Amino acid sequence: MGMTDMATIEEKFSTLSALLDEATIRVWAATEARSLGRGGVSLVAKATGLSRTTIYAGLAELKSPKLRETTCGGDEKRRIRAIGGGRKKLVDTDAGLLSALDALVDPVTRGDPMSPLRWTCKSTYRLADELTRQGHRISQRSVCDLLSQAGFSLQSTRKTREGADHEDRDAQFIHIAQTVAEYQAVGDPVVSVDTKKKELIGDFKNAGREWQPQGEPEQVRVHDFIDRELGKVAPYGVYDVTANSGWVSVGIDHDTAEFAVESIRRWWREMGCLAYPEARRLLITADCGGSNGYRVRLWRRELQNLADELAMTIQVCHFPPGTSKWNKIEHRMFCHITANWRGRPLLSRQVVVNLIGSTRTKNGLTIKAALDESTYEKGIKVSDQELATLAIERDPFHGEWNYRLLPRSNYC
Repeated sequence: MGMTDMATIEEKFSTLSALLDEATIRVWAATEARSLGRGGVSLVAKATGLSRTTIYAGLAELKSPKLRETTCGGDEKRRIRAIGGGRKKLVDTDAGLLSALDALVDPVTRGDPMSPLRWTCKSTYRLADELTRQGHRISQRSVCDLLSQAGFSLQSTRKTREGADHEDRDAQFIHIAQTVAEYQAVGDPVVSVDTKKKELIGDFKNAGREWQPQGEPEQVRVHDFIDRELGKVAPYGVYDVTANSGWVSVGIDHDTAEFAVESIRRWWREMGCLAYPEARRLLITADCGGSNGYRVRLWRRELQNLADELAMTIQVCHFPPGTSKWNKIEHRMFCHITANWRGRPLLSRQVVVNLIGSTRTKNGLTIKAALDESTYEKGIKVSDQELATLAIERDPFHGEWNYRLLPRSNYC
């Protein structure tokens, strides 16, 4: 349904309204609305100016057996109202109604900015009550009709604003893209890392729907109070950008930098070293915050330990603040995991591991997952002296975001 449908209905109505009586127009409008399916009543009401109540009355008449009798030569005579008869429209009898409604619905751009409805729910019941208080006699149903005719509809919020852009945002994107291309050109590994949101373990509601026998939905708890015994899990993911494969460590403790680096270590042992046996350097792209943030000293210390252990240079490129959704792992791996377990309660930690590990896509994505039952202490401090021992090299361009940790020769 779109502008073409509306224009067609408007044209039909302008032609038929002068030839047909009210009852026939009502039934015709109901027929058009029914043929359009979902949203048809609103579209026909907006195109013709008829109220939704009138169209719903026509729909009821279409289901009535009396309609066929009266339209096929029955004895019952249709009563045709005299020209100008019937109740006048509210906007005709109350000249200030539309402007009053408009001021309440959108007080940011018109009307009083301190409107009592500005920070409250703009339900049609509230709008009707406020208009009545102002002296406009109107029902909730009439408010719905007027809003529909004015082009309003129920809206939810939409995530589009990313906050203030960093002045070097685009330049950092270009820097990351060039660095990734350089690594891939010579066959060195490139991974995108991040922590997926923590998940409650137990018979809790999980967003989405799954095929079940009709009338037999999965039974889950009414309230999402954490189960003290099962707790939560924190899945930390490592996505291989080149191979389109991933590793997820399902942690049961705190999401710390130690946990993040341990997940990268496990990826290398389970998958990375097999795919890149000759590699002597690794590129990691990460968000600027969280357990792998560029300001987290423990993150750099643990990466240094990993570089020493693997005798490998580990280079890191962080995405600028407010741009975490551009991290590859978000829309190439995590979104598919979420889709794979939609509508299914995560009854146990092993269920989470199995659902993540069974995630596949048509584009060849494969994921391995394992439970990490280690404990990770929060609040570990890294002193200035310890930080000074790191073999870290920073790029000339935003060295706080772009740096590499070299394996220290005295490790062995």
